Amino acid sequence: MKRAALAVSTLSLLSLTACGGGADPDSATGEPRPTAPRAKQAPPAERLAKLMITKADVPGLDVKATSRDKGDDKYVFAESPDDVTVDQPACAPPAYALNQLPLGEPQGELTSFVPQGSKYTYITLTTYAPGKAASAFAGLAKGVDACGGGFTAKANGSTTYDSVTAEEPVAKAGDESLAFRATTPFRGITHTLHAQAVRKGDLVAVYVSVDGMAMVQDRPGDAKLPPAVVKAQNKKLG
Repeated sequence: MKRAALAVSTLSLLSLTACGGGADPDSATGEPRPTAPRAKQAPPAERLAKLMITKADVPGLDVKATSRDKGDDKYVFAESPDDVTVDQPACAPPAYALNQLPLGEPQGELTSFVPQGSKYTYITLTTYAPGKAASAFAGLAKGVDACGGGFTAKANGSTTYDSVTAEEPVAKAGDESLAFRATTPFRGITHTLHAQAVRKGDLVAVYVSVDGMAMVQDRPGDAKLPPAVVKAQNKKLG
């Protein structure tokens, strides 16, 4: 996946503009006055690790790391969005969101999950270059609107979603929030997944809940997003 980079000339121009062309002279000595170093933003991986909720944020629950490495888990749907083929291009963002894959072109991503009995809530955090988070969020919103009749996504296997329906977010936060549910058939039984996305500045959080044991036990599944988990993560986004 391509990553955006700022041109050196742009950075130089911004630096000169911010400093007014140079340091202010000291009134006593006439020498340039040293300027305080600017605070550097943490690397994406470090920043997301600090923003992801931990057990301390959700008392009584656990928060575990997850991996999309198919060498570790044969059930992983895809290692990256590049591995996914969707029969309707507009439905790609909902497909990514439902399978813990990043939206758009993030600079960094991190996924964890919270197990609660047979139900699992996945949290995917992504950070973007300026403007890219809003664009990624808009793509997801358009996909939810356009894919009500369902779609099929293929990667490590094939998943068909019979419907995609917008619904009220569990907890609104940040600059933008949206939520939706998707139904998928498995062995002739319908399962409902619930998802919510929140954008705060250049960050996007996507939550997805699924009842994994329902699929194994051949019974209908309908895992709702747990408010305590969503609210705790929203709070850490700021």
